[in-house]
Amino acid sequence: MTTVKLTKKDYFAKVIDLLNGALDFGFNPDEDVDAVIAFCEKEIETLDKRAAKAKETAAAKRAANDELYDAVAAVLPTEFASIDEITSLVNIPEVTRAKVANRLNKLAAAGVAVKGEIATTGSDGKSKKVVGYKAA
Repeated sequence: MTTVKLTKKDYFAKVIDLLNGALDFGFNPDEDVDAVIAFCEKEIETLDKRAAKAKETAAAKRAANDELYDAVAAVLPTEFASIDEITSLVNIPEVTRAKVANRLNKLAAAGVAVKGEIATTGSDGKSKKVVGYKAA
C-alpha cells in the first residue's frame, strides 16, 4: 500500500469537508463554523499564492543560470582548454570555477562541447592530465 503525503492544502480542504459534512448532519456548534471554513479557504489561497511565487522565483534563477550557460558556450575555444582557462575567459564577475565546470558538463552532454584530457605541468613540475573542453 502506497502512503500519500498530505500537504497543508490537503489538510485544510479536509477540514472544510468535515465541517460541511457535520453541518449536513445537523451538527449545531457553539462556535462559528463559517469563520473556520473561511479561515481554511483563506489559508488555501495563501498557499497557492506562495507556490506561484516560488515557481516564479525558480524560473528567474534558471534564467540567470542560462545566461552563464550561454556565456560559457560563447567562449569555448577551438582547442582543448582547462576549466581554469575557460573560467578566466568568462567576463562575469561572480563566476566561479565550479559554476563553469557545471555548465561545461551540461554543454558536453548537449553535444555543444567536447570533453577530453590535456597534459599540463603542475606546480611541482610534474606532468599531469586534467579535464579539458573545446567547441564541438
